[in-house]
Amino acid sequence: MKEPAPTDEVWTVQRILGWTTNYLAEAGVESARLDAELLCAHARQCQRIRLYTDYDVPLTEVERSRMRESVQRRANREPLAYITGKREFYGRSFEVGAGVMIPRPETETLVDLALEQIPDDRPSRFIEVGFGSGCIAVTLAIQKPRCQIGASDISDACCEYARRNADAHGVADRIQFVHGDGLSAVRHLLKDSVCDGLVCNPPYICEHEFCGLQPEVAGYEPREALLSGVDGLNVIRQLMPESACLLRSGGWIGLECDPAQCIDVSQLMKNVGFTEPQIHRDYRDTDRIVTAINGK
Repeated sequence: MKEPAPTDEVWTVQRILGWTTNYLAEAGVESARLDAELLCAHARQCQRIRLYTDYDVPLTEVERSRMRESVQRRANREPLAYITGKREFYGRSFEVGAGVMIPRPETETLVDLALEQIPDDRPSRFIEVGFGSGCIAVTLAIQKPRCQIGASDISDACCEYARRNADAHGVADRIQFVHGDGLSAVRHLLKDSVCDGLVCNPPYICEHEFCGLQPEVAGYEPREALLSGVDGLNVIRQLMPESACLLRSGGWIGLECDPAQCIDVSQLMKNVGFTEPQIHRDYRDTDRIVTAINGK
């Protein structure tokens, strides 16, 4: 990224925000102004609100260098969260980076529903498949201090980031992150017992839809966390029979999925003995989460 030709004008916060906003907008970034502010705050290592009181403050050479590199990465459509190294989820900051799926606000609905199922007055055990950054498991552990959580993921990067996030939020002693595939990786944590609930935000994008994803997603986020076969249901199909065996009778399951898949996911749950399937809408008022009760 090249700045405009030198002039007598100083590169203040206000000036660099205006220039960056235009540059990102030309690169196709939809939230150009917001991203410009977040990148500038990252370059100056300050809170975003501080920019408004520092409009006339010049950036140092170190800050300008940081800003140039970050803005070029964003113009190449690298996700903002990978550039800043963090993403907010459920009102808390989580560390993220390459190889880790970035937390989405839609997933907060899954957390809300899971929290309704976890008791405050007695111990419980929940399982998560595909923990990514650890944002779901960590949030559940923070909100429900008597809950123990076992979670699995096949990604080395996810294991590293999730453990750091658990440490940062002070709940590492109540979450066991296991490197492995699906429920088989956490089965030994149960020690021949069963769990009270299971949450999962699985890969659910159809293979033919991949090319239509935003460049930030298709070009940077891990494919294994996104794609799940021709109809997007491969991972969920595999998960259903095993989850029914690991959940206690009356245990709860909650899955995030594509709005178009919710009815099919409800049927898959019924096929293995789950009862009372319900479809829940996310903050956009879109069908997103399917829950059910283990009837076995």
